[in-house]
Amino acid sequence: MGDMFRRKAIELPPERQALARTLSWPHLVALGVGAIVGTGILTLIGVGADRAGPAVILSFAIAGAICACAALAYAEMATMMPVSGSAYTYSYAVLGEVIAWVVGWSLLAEYTLVVATVAVGWSGYAVGFLGGLGIQLPGALTHGPELANGVIVAWGINVPALLIVAAVAALLTLGTKESATINAGLVVVKLIALVVFVAVALPHFDAANLHPFSPFGFGKAASPDGVERGVMAA
Repeated sequence: MGDMFRRKAIELPPERQALARTLSWPHLVALGVGAIVGTGILTLIGVGADRAGPAVILSFAIAGAICACAALAYAEMATMMPVSGSAYTYSYAVLGEVIAWVVGWSLLAEYTLVVATVAVGWSGYAVGFLGGLGIQLPGALTHGPELANGVIVAWGINVPALLIVAAVAALLTLGTKESATINAGLVVVKLIALVVFVAVALPHFDAANLHPFSPFGFGKAASPDGVERGVMAA
């Protein structure tokens, strides 16, 4: 039983065995900003607004504070243990092997679910964009299988989502520095798009749209349709 919680001493690998350090601080900042802007702003903000109403602003503030605490913890751990492995390595050194095993597989599951969610969200935007150009894709090629009472009632495959996942995977095979540089360029484009959106939308701001500010309350509560709503639910 003791072997399950054995801890691994963290030692810097010899220079010839260490991974090449190709990322600079702008690359790392762009990775963080890209993850926040891409998923939180462009894909999930509509879901959050449905769950919390205008009070989704508070949901973002709370999530931002929690993320800041996590970022500070990661920064401290990375400074103390400047080796590859991220949370898996930190857990192995501090809590033991079995905890690190759970953390490692949890990270894989998390990244898989996040990739699927973002890919489906991107697919929705891509289908809408193509529709605006007069290109209509059949529903069987833009949606996954549909369920009703636990039974598949319609089959389909989300081709745009698969294509974007394949494209990003191909990009990553080019190398860490190359993919991070392209990501930084895309982040700049997204930030410019957000600035333009705010500049265009700000003159049309109507404070009446913020009333009621928190229609579902602060905590989580199930609505008649079975969906949990509230600031904390968002």
